Amino acid sequence: QVQLVESGGGLVQAGGSLRLSCAASGRTFSTYGMGWFRQAPGKEREFVAVITWSGSSTYYADSVKGRFTISRDNAKNTVYLQMNSLKPEDTAVYYCAAEKWGTIVTNVHEYDYWGQGTQVTVSS
Repeated sequence: QVQLVESGGGLVQAGGSLRLSCAASGRTFSTYGMGWFRQAPGKEREFVAVITWSGSSTYYADSVKGRFTISRDNAKNTVYLQMNSLKPEDTAVYYCAAEKWGTIVTNVHEYDYWGQGTQVTVSS
């Protein structure tokens, strides 16, 4: 069992930065692949970024590539999402999720555990 708690969301102006954190409980955190997803009002939840269990590989949605960076610290049971050059279209609730195979997975339905989400609002 893995429990996930996101933090770091807030209100920021376009062009600004935020760093999201996702703290995980459970001794097996380091074996899970970790993803970030987001959901805007009236839209489906969409993939943002993923990192493998070791942190050796990452993958990003085209919409955030070059602006967002996912990383993890297995000693702290935490995964991060550094978001730079934010745009109003990045406004959404951001969720972290854990996937038991530890690999690159972008399908929302293949994740096993989810956090409650943190709101990110980017003003123009």
